Amino acid sequence: MAKPRKKRTAAARNEALWAWAFILPTMIGLIILNYYPAVDTVIQSFYKTGDFGLGNKWVGLANYQKVLGSDVVWQSLWNTIKYAIIEVPFGVCIALVLAVFLNKKLKGTSTFRTIFFLPMVCAPAAVAMVWRWLYNQQFGLLNNVFHTQIAWISDPNIAWISIGVIGVWSVIGYNMVLFISGLQEIPGDYYEAAAIDGATGIKQFFKITVPLLSPTTFFIVQTRLIGALTVFDLMFMVLDKTNVALKKTQSIVYLFYDYAFTKSNKGYGAAVVMVLVVFIMIVTFILQRLEKKLVFYN
Repeated sequence: MAKPRKKRTAAARNEALWAWAFILPTMIGLIILNYYPAVDTVIQSFYKTGDFGLGNKWVGLANYQKVLGSDVVWQSLWNTIKYAIIEVPFGVCIALVLAVFLNKKLKGTSTFRTIFFLPMVCAPAAVAMVWRWLYNQQFGLLNNVFHTQIAWISDPNIAWISIGVIGVWSVIGYNMVLFISGLQEIPGDYYEAAAIDGATGIKQFFKITVPLLSPTTFFIVQTRLIGALTVFDLMFMVLDKTNVALKKTQSIVYLFYDYAFTKSNKGYGAAVVMVLVVFIMIVTFILQRLEKKLVFYN
């Protein structure tokens, strides 16, 4: 015979009510701002957008057929991959080296931590304006310092590298803070024992720091890879639509924005971004499979 349920006390009911009161705003926000747009994007990818967003017409997989057969889409995806190849490895490696030095008890480390983290709190528009001035072919600081006339952001051969440099500069501070947090979790006894055995600082770095930081490194690589593959604002604000290097530099999210909001072809734009979603899922799956082999949990 089933036992009768115990009635909740007034205090328990009040506690549950307050719990829902705190949780509901977040749940509602996630549904409205995250889940609904995601589902709507999938649905719209099967439609041809009507005039003024009305009278959408079901076209099935036609949008996907056009997307998969478009050279522009594949070029944009390749541009995105090239950007990620620059931003992620360099952003992680430079941040790791800085974190190791700034984790030491030296004078002025707090000041340098703040300086390196500042790009994370700067407005993207301000960052883009400053870097466009630095890269300016005629009046830019770089060309004036090195006495060159390089078209940093209008030469298709180097523009993607220039954009990648801005991306690295922007994420170093964030990555560095995460690495410092991970370094502070490593017991100092390991380094003391290694020093007694005669291990140099470089050997300690590769034999102790790198393996024990692998969980933090994996987290940073995974999150930054997803961030790099979805880059948009940086390219949107640095590159003009008249820029001759745009086609060789624009990301796939930039292409999605162009079709969905500039050309008002939301169905095709949704199909473009779904290709990116599938690609990110594949990359994430591969990373998750590699986690057991590459990550050392102490």
